[in-house]
Amino acid sequence: MSTVKKGLSALLIAMTTILFTPATQAQQSPKGVKNIVLVHGAFADGSSWVKIIPTLKAKGYNVIAVQNPLSSIEEDVAATKRAIALMEGPVLLVGHSYGGMVVTEAGNDPKVAGLLYVCALVPDDNQSVQDVTGAFPAAPGSAEIRPDASGFLSLTSKGIHNNFAQDLTKGEKDLLFVTQGPWSVKATTDKISQAAWKTKPAWCIIGIDDQMVPVALARAEARMIKAKALELKSSHVPMLSMPDKVAAFIIGAAQEL
Repeated sequence: MSTVKKGLSALLIAMTTILFTPATQAQQSPKGVKNIVLVHGAFADGSSWVKIIPTLKAKGYNVIAVQNPLSSIEEDVAATKRAIALMEGPVLLVGHSYGGMVVTEAGNDPKVAGLLYVCALVPDDNQSVQDVTGAFPAAPGSAEIRPDASGFLSLTSKGIHNNFAQDLTKGEKDLLFVTQGPWSVKATTDKISQAAWKTKPAWCIIGIDDQMVPVALARAEARMIKAKALELKSSHVPMLSMPDKVAAFIIGAAQEL
């Protein structure tokens, strides 16, 4: 065999080794559940997840960030279920804040394999937002919620800066304030039907400095649903202030399913 042919043969062998190594295959096909649906909460939109989506995608996960209308439990669940339907195979459903209410109901979808809550409200059967929060002292941020004439709620600039996202930069907080999604009063009184966490595994991220979902409430919820919990010294939005840790926790949960 000529020197040129020998060189080509060696190159082909090297390329084949690179293309078909287990490491490359693992990146393309993650272990466990490979579909992740992200559900934002009140005063927010799908961009809440902008800092962790690239990490999840780079690890080979299929990701959809739902755009909840924040108009009612029924309509927000419907939007989430449309996203679930677009996924091929089992889904890890992730909910932030009020999104915890939504995923607890939408999680009854047979394609949902597990639930992950991020600084979230977690209801039991036939509970509303007001039922969940009523058993604990009001969070500091609740004093900065303002209703409008149409029955929707918004957070003041002070609420965003001091209670919702106090560990972000001023520029990030300013952006959150002007892009916030108003939350229907109706959504706070709507009740879910059955809590999906009773039949599916659950994980929780708790923000130690969360001033929207008090840490005492978050810990009680984690005990109630027997969740694997991660506590972070974060505000209400750890997916924006500590995206690497939140993404790693989500990936770990997906690998367990």
